Amino acid sequence: MTTKDLTFLFTDVEGSTGLVCALGNDRFADVLAVSRTLVCDAVARAGGRVLEARADESFAAFDDPEDAVAGALAAQRALAAHAWPDGLDVRVRMGLHTGVAWEDDGHLVGLDVHRASRIADAGHGGQVLLSADTAALVGAAVRDLGEHALPGLEAYERIFQLEAPGLQAEFPCLRGAVPRGLRVSLADDSVLVREGIARVLVDARMEIASQAGTAEQLLIDVEVNRPDVAVVDLRMPPGCGDEGLRAAKEIRRRFPETGVLLLSQSLEPAYAAELREVGGGVGYLLKDRVADLDQFADAVHRISEGEQVFDAALAPSFASA
Repeated sequence: MTTKDLTFLFTDVEGSTGLVCALGNDRFADVLAVSRTLVCDAVARAGGRVLEARADESFAAFDDPEDAVAGALAAQRALAAHAWPDGLDVRVRMGLHTGVAWEDDGHLVGLDVHRASRIADAGHGGQVLLSADTAALVGAAVRDLGEHALPGLEAYERIFQLEAPGLQAEFPCLRGAVPRGLRVSLADDSVLVREGIARVLVDARMEIASQAGTAEQLLIDVEVNRPDVAVVDLRMPPGCGDEGLRAAKEIRRRFPETGVLLLSQSLEPAYAAELREVGGGVGYLLKDRVADLDQFADAVHRISEGEQVFDAALAPSFASA
């Protein structure tokens, strides 16, 4: 048994049951044969080797990840260009992952082979998905689809979509994949308040990265954990003045990838206006808004994406500014 560093390609025809119903068994078998030939020819021309090709699935391996991407792209273009019977659109999902496999009696085995298969399963017809390992090794244009939990795999998988002329650009959410919830750091001097907010966020499928009782501890937590968003009480120890606001501005300066949502017991338009000047990825809400799960979760998500979210009660103050 020997080990190899390879890039694996899995392919699968989308909606094969529907194609059987539309074409009948004999004509469907012909379509499958053509789709396999198109994929296998593209793989061979790109320097890969097809290890399995049965029914509507195929498995190939490449020594070079750039060749693997080229092979997948060529296969998708060949499938799209082919004149399928009855005007049908035969679409194939594809997944790529680079890792280690053990070759035993002509078969490749190992966790990385399974990872490639799971990544392919998450895609849609016409889509080419790449693992983070493969995306980091190639010069192709890719779109980051974020981290997802895939069936049977313990760790989250960061998945990228190949983008190139001739490929469809927009697809539904990944199949059978659960996006990683946002990671949030909380800061409030009241443990009860923190725990209450934490429960709301967990119910919204977010992950609590850390909790702090002071602005100083919050800054340490953000540096260590790099959350997507920090939810911070405006008035924090030791002075219970504007410590939360100052921490928010410092977070945005030092850790621009982390958004900040300030919560306030009462409306403080001057502080809100100062936070507004920081730019995107910030928000200011009254603490009462936490009770509305959907509204609060939406605010956290929007801030993580770089938007500004300010309490509707501040509109008159902003309009007169």
